[in-house]
Amino acid sequence: MPRHIVCLTFDFDTQSGFISRGMTTQTPLSRGEFGHKVASGRILNTLKERALSSTWFVPGFTIESHPQECEEVLEGGHEIAHHSWAHIPPANQSREEEENDMVRANLAIEKISGKKARGYRSPSWDLSDSTIDLLIKHDFKYDSSLMGSDYIPYRARRGDKFSLGECYQYGEETSLVELPISWSLDDHPHFEFFRTPDFLMPGLNSARDVMNSWYDEFLYMKKSVNWGILTYTMHPYVIGRGFRMLALEGLIDRLIAEGAEFMTMENAAIEARSELGY
Repeated sequence: MPRHIVCLTFDFDTQSGFISRGMTTQTPLSRGEFGHKVASGRILNTLKERALSSTWFVPGFTIESHPQECEEVLEGGHEIAHHSWAHIPPANQSREEEENDMVRANLAIEKISGKKARGYRSPSWDLSDSTIDLLIKHDFKYDSSLMGSDYIPYRARRGDKFSLGECYQYGEETSLVELPISWSLDDHPHFEFFRTPDFLMPGLNSARDVMNSWYDEFLYMKKSVNWGILTYTMHPYVIGRGFRMLALEGLIDRLIAEGAEFMTMENAAIEARSELGY
């Protein structure tokens, strides 16, 4: 019987992403504040009204800075997964720095939820050469940072070899389930406007146009595979604006009508292991 799973995921960065990028004046920091003070409650209410579960990738910074809002995520029946401590991309860290960050954030998750995270998403979706090894070492069951597929999860690899002018050599498949993502299914590049002296993200696209594209992605999954998982990535301070919430609610209701089955990423990873024979 065909089965098409949707994972609604929220990267609950609050101010951490701005701080890690050096955007520490009051206006960008207030964007992150909007995410926990206003937007997270709106999202949780929307999910509660429809009895849907989701996964929130939460930096340790957010847990320790805004514990009440993180408690509300747990009270809503949602999964809290790992998203670093300070939103520093692991590709910018040494192995020791990355592991210390991973452990520190997991301690914060365990303190608030009673268990360590089972899933991981890297800040800015940029893994280091050490990340897969560290995730396996620390008993993670899935990652959601790579883009090697769209609807079918796969085993994360380590040890790929490549150099300019040479053939690509694929490394060892691991036991870690990769639940793939896409920038096209992330609200941040579509909607968020910010600028630095060296970079401009224009954002500000039509919310309804983007949600129509996201809906079409689900329709294509139904058309092309009998079983699959589609992951949407959102940030409360981005998606939580009123007009975007209306567009998101419309998308969710259309997905429900199309037979989408919503679940946390932890449960999706468990089903993927069974479906794919690992």
